[in-house]
Amino acid sequence: MAKITFKLPNGEAKIVDAPNGISLLEVAHKNDIPLEGACEGSLACSTCHIIIEDKARFDELPEPKEDEEDMLDLAFGLTQTSRLGCQIMVNDELDGLVVRLPDATRNMKVK
Repeated sequence: MAKITFKLPNGEAKIVDAPNGISLLEVAHKNDIPLEGACEGSLACSTCHIIIEDKARFDELPEPKEDEEDMLDLAFGLTQTSRLGCQIMVNDELDGLVVRLPDATRNMKVK
């Protein structure tokens, strides 16, 4: 289990316990965090776009596959540390990870 901090667009930070073996998208949904995931994690959209706050932590993550990179190209507010929440699986090494949700996705404006 890892503690993950989600920074919401309104500035609020929500720290949650994330069980190993599920995606950050699933963690968000289980904790009422407004991370859309329109394709339900099937890697067919970019609505679960997240931004890893710490570049060093970003560099420790497994490299994104080509399919993820293709979807990230469609993400609103893409950054150098952007990833898709559906593609990052929780493990003990993610303990303390801080991710920021963008202000909007291609499907909706977050308030």
